[in-house]
Amino acid sequence: MDGRFKLDNQLCFRLYTASRLITQAYHPLLAEQGLTYPQYLVLMVLWEKDAQPVNDIARRLMLETNTVTPLLKRMEAEGILTRTQGKKDARQMIVKLTRKGRDLQDKLMRVPETVGSAVLCESVTPETVPGLFTMLDNIINQLKNKSENS
Repeated sequence: MDGRFKLDNQLCFRLYTASRLITQAYHPLLAEQGLTYPQYLVLMVLWEKDAQPVNDIARRLMLETNTVTPLLKRMEAEGILTRTQGKKDARQMIVKLTRKGRDLQDKLMRVPETVGSAVLCESVTPETVPGLFTMLDNIINQLKNKSENS
């Protein structure tokens, strides 16, 4: 058998599996607050800087606006955020946290450490995490650049 087609030789399969299992680790922690992982990512973006245009949130999450918009609509219906027309450009929607959305930060304070400690192992330690971030950022940037140039 050609080794190129062996599942164990595929970097993409390892990345996919790790991503799926990490997202799975978040599930019970976020479900307590009625959140999904994508909603948590939106919250993290807005906790860093509130009152952002939809386009900026989508760009930060490396998603298309047509993927983010339904998610934001659901979060608005749940009272987590508001969407209003921009003052300078009425076509632009500004997303802002509600009190409930801001309060979720305190309720989810332990989530990063809980999931972070779940991935620690022999080769992934607090000391090696920055190098792992660098490697993953390099992969992401390489793939993003190739995608933009095709």
